[in-house]
Amino acid sequence: MSPAQAAEANESLVVFRLDDQRYAIGLTAVERVLRMVEISPFPKAPEIVSGAIDLHGELLPVLNIRRRFRLLERAPTVRDLLVIARTRRRRVALIVDEVEGVFETPASERVAADTVAPGLEYLRGVTRLEPHGLVFIHDLETFLSLDEEKALEAAEAR
Repeated sequence: MSPAQAAEANESLVVFRLDDQRYAIGLTAVERVLRMVEISPFPKAPEIVSGAIDLHGELLPVLNIRRRFRLLERAPTVRDLLVIARTRRRRVALIVDEVEGVFETPASERVAADTVAPGLEYLRGVTRLEPHGLVFIHDLETFLSLDEEKALEAAEAR
């Protein structure tokens, strides 16, 4: 296998934790990880948006992915982290409990979401990483629906 084929077969994932479950997004979408900062209210933003932060003069919406994944909600703490990531349309901040690191996963170890359970929104696949066990790989591009994206754009324009 050539180095190019090996690179295509492997994917780097940023693995993070919410409660006791591990999730991941592709490393190519992640810009950096920050310690929690104060989140300002963002009036009339979609429900998934907890507020906004000012990152070097740019207003970034903070997505509460606990709401998206239907997890028990809790207020952010100073120990939480913000994963700054980029979709095709915008930069966002994701509130996570902990970032466990960047892990390489071969294509042979990833299972497509539709083979696990058809119709799982936001989920791109599942993999097993030792010693973490199952990790759900999410598609950041689908975290905001088209309606939520439009509502967020309208809120930002205000």
